[in-house]
Amino acid sequence: MRKAIFPGSFDPITLGHEDIIRRGITLFDEIVIAIGINAEKKYMFSLEERKRFIEETFKHEPKISVITYEGLTIDLCKKIGANFILRGLRNPADFEFEKAIAHANRRMSKIETVFLLTAAKTSFISSSIVRDVIRHKGQYELLVPDAVRVKK
Repeated sequence: MRKAIFPGSFDPITLGHEDIIRRGITLFDEIVIAIGINAEKKYMFSLEERKRFIEETFKHEPKISVITYEGLTIDLCKKIGANFILRGLRNPADFEFEKAIAHANRRMSKIETVFLLTAAKTSFISSSIVRDVIRHKGQYELLVPDAVRVKK
């Protein structure tokens, strides 16, 4: 069975994340969306909200589950029996950053990282851009799945 983890903070999940996950479903038997917990980071959305946004977005996808975790992603992979880490690449900076992590992960384990290029229509979207648009009361709805809604 080909099981992959798609790790991230998802603060919030974006249309770019959704695109990578939906395309990844065709490559893997199961994708576990793993929301990393970093006590040092200040999030706009609570862990419960982020998890709910993702679960709602993929509620009709039986091959997708959502969990939270702390620690190294490769340790989580070993714990749940995942052999792959799925990551999306938007630009050359993403590639350089993700390449370094993938090399470190391969050095410490046999976990393979699979990269998918984001679709052209979502390649400009990042969670930090979405948060900025939300803070300034802009049309964030154009950048996120329908499940992500903010009380105005």
